[in-house]
Amino acid sequence: MINRILRYALIFVLLLLLQLFLFNNIQFSGYVNPYVYILFILLLPVDIPAWLLLIISFFTGLIIDLLTGTPGMHTAATVLAGFARPYVLRLFSPREGYETGADPSMFVYGFKWFLLYTVFIVLLHHTLLFYLEVFRLSDFFNTFLRVLLSSIFSITFILLLEYIRKGK
Repeated sequence: MINRILRYALIFVLLLLLQLFLFNNIQFSGYVNPYVYILFILLLPVDIPAWLLLIISFFTGLIIDLLTGTPGMHTAATVLAGFARPYVLRLFSPREGYETGADPSMFVYGFKWFLLYTVFIVLLHHTLLFYLEVFRLSDFFNTFLRVLLSSIFSITFILLLEYIRKGK
């Protein structure tokens, strides 16, 4: 139990540092802003209680907000991702179901499963995040393009980090 907590704490700190010092500095004409810290929410165990998942999501977003100066936007988007996660997991549930205590990993459930799972959560997260940032519908299509491009880059980096994490 302590090993799992330490492992998740290490993953959280590493993703936070990567986000703050590397990925927050990647910007391409204001359209590409990869947010890979959401990988922490994606990697939490399948059988984590919903209340704990929401608390972890809240504090993850809050820490990002505090460190980047965005008032509540990441918190709202991350809580939405944490809220939707059990439904997305149920939507893509394998035939034999999930193993108890298993991490939703590319290497446990396959690349296709992990890709679909990641795409749904990241698109949901980025949509709320960027529309909250703009907070008007007059820039709907411009913001939608930003959501798509940032999601593509975020998903690419998340898949890369997941592959590196297992180091196979």
